[in-house]
Amino acid sequence: MLNPTACMVATLMLVSGAALAGQDDIILEVTGNITEGTVRLDREALQKLPQASLETSTVVTDGTHRFTGFLMRDLLGKLGAEGDEVIASALNDYIVEIPMTDFTEFDVIVAYSMDGQPLRRNDKGPLWIVYPRDQHQALQDIRYDYRWVWQLSRLEVQ
Repeated sequence: MLNPTACMVATLMLVSGAALAGQDDIILEVTGNITEGTVRLDREALQKLPQASLETSTVVTDGTHRFTGFLMRDLLGKLGAEGDEVIASALNDYIVEIPMTDFTEFDVIVAYSMDGQPLRRNDKGPLWIVYPRDQHQALQDIRYDYRWVWQLSRLEVQ
């Protein structure tokens, strides 16, 4: 028989739809205009989203790479996000505003691996916002390059 604390933890896991994790395991926090108010997600929870991959070049690496993660619009849809923009913040204190329309017009992914290897904090990880720049001439514009946020740690929907 479960004790009251165990029942409460089980209920929280079901309500949030994500596995509860220790604070050190959290790699992405989403706040702002979302259904839950604030959601903290670990790698396991993010990998349960529908997987997406794309091959593209970047302005900070050589050649073309295969990125695997999830579509930003899938995450925002699951969280009931409503707004005009997302403010993305990185572990290195980089912050950029991204129009919500980017996620409907393009298959923007949040990558957790590159070329089959997990992204690490010391090399653009654990998460990296990646645009399909080679598939769309419009994404060759430098304005989009600023929206590629590596070491992504927080999203605020406004």
